[in-house]
Amino acid sequence: MSERTALIVRGGWEGHAPVEATELFLPFLKEHGYEVRIEESPGVYADADAMAATDLIVQSMTMSEISHDQVMGLRAAVAAGTGMAGWHGGIADSYRNSSDYLQLIGGQFATHPSKEPGACKGSQEDNYLPYTVELTELGREHPVMDGIADFDLDTEQYWVLHDDLIDVLATTTHPVQPYHPWHRPITSPAVWTRLWGEGRVFVATPGHSVDVLQDDNVRTIIERGMLWATRTASA
Repeated sequence: MSERTALIVRGGWEGHAPVEATELFLPFLKEHGYEVRIEESPGVYADADAMAATDLIVQSMTMSEISHDQVMGLRAAVAAGTGMAGWHGGIADSYRNSSDYLQLIGGQFATHPSKEPGACKGSQEDNYLPYTVELTELGREHPVMDGIADFDLDTEQYWVLHDDLIDVLATTTHPVQPYHPWHRPITSPAVWTRLWGEGRVFVATPGHSVDVLQDDNVRTIIERGMLWATRTASA
């Protein structure tokens, strides 16, 4: 198997366990012939030579900040063929200060609705809700989702602001409850891909904690998403 290069960029809010979460996928990457480099900040994105030599970026960097040079380097690398993949806040809630980053990814975390107010206890579990990830027609035909049916999770359900340049492979619908201010169900993308220049971007919104990443469906989708996003021979 020809060797490919994967760059893991991790850090930011510790609530998403960026080290433990990314370590979970190291064996998979190595088994599939990737040489893996790990960075603890987005500083590497400004290194044009390093980015040109990278076939896949796996990012787990919730919130945090990114400089202009770094985000421009990232955008240029993806446009030139470097793939980018990630899950949950590590890619869909990164670098809130950068509209250029948000445009690259195509979808941004807005909120995760909580339990009924009287059931909230002030912990992360307040935002754990049972919900269904539902495949779209496109998803049912896509190699990332091959053989996967609609499935249920009990974790944070991301409400995502997005544009129509993303190709949505799965969605999740937020219902209306008596304590909510919205007036009709809201459907958000749960898994999507995006073509950007010669590059590919893959995002899965499930993945708040390591146990969610270990769910058979979630883990399979992310593993396939990383392979799909990796630089193609023509890029």
